[in-house]
Amino acid sequence: MKDRPPGAAGIGRAGVGDRPVQTGADVTASTTVRYALVAAPRLSLDAVARRSGLHPDLIRRFVALGLVDAERDAAGHPVFAPTAPAVLARVQRLRSGLCLNYASIGLVLDLLDRISMLEAALRRAGSRRETPPWT
Repeated sequence: MKDRPPGAAGIGRAGVGDRPVQTGADVTASTTVRYALVAAPRLSLDAVARRSGLHPDLIRRFVALGLVDAERDAAGHPVFAPTAPAVLARVQRLRSGLCLNYASIGLVLDLLDRISMLEAALRRAGSRRETPPWT
């Protein structure tokens, strides 16, 4: 114990229950912890329900159908991205305007997202056409 600095009595020895304890360099090399610099804003189910004007049970059904993405927080409650109310409004517009069922709305949403990505790629490429885009 003579060669250890003061306050380092437990470093490098067997710990409680005779488990080996790693020393300083080994601990930092084998353990990587990353922290977000800014917490990503998330909305609770109640906040999304208030902002979208939909019942929370209907939002849960949309999550189950894959129409809107949700994650779980530490307590197991669903949390949503800040764009979730806009996605839910889009789902409702497609449902009421085109009389689509919810299974086909998922397909339409995927196709609309794909079209948006392709149009953005065309704009970035700088290609000019004589005809305007169909949208």
